[in-house]
Amino acid sequence: MVSDALYNQLRATAHMHGLESVEQVLEIWQAREDELWQRRETVRRIDVLRERLHAAYGEMPDSVAFIREDRSR
Repeated sequence: MVSDALYNQLRATAHMHGLESVEQVLEIWQAREDELWQRRETVRRIDVLRERLHAAYGEMPDSVAFIREDRSR
């Protein structure tokens, strides 16, 4: 159960952002939460991959010098 005070706050937030309903506020909030979770999960998976590669191959050299050399040819 949502208290009257909270519902009124949500309704004021909806109005302030040009939305028609509390439901729209909640839908937008949920979409942002889902996106944030997905970004965090992607970063976590990148970190796991980076750790796996480091364990298998050690420190990788910086490729910037190689790229610059290729471009200067």
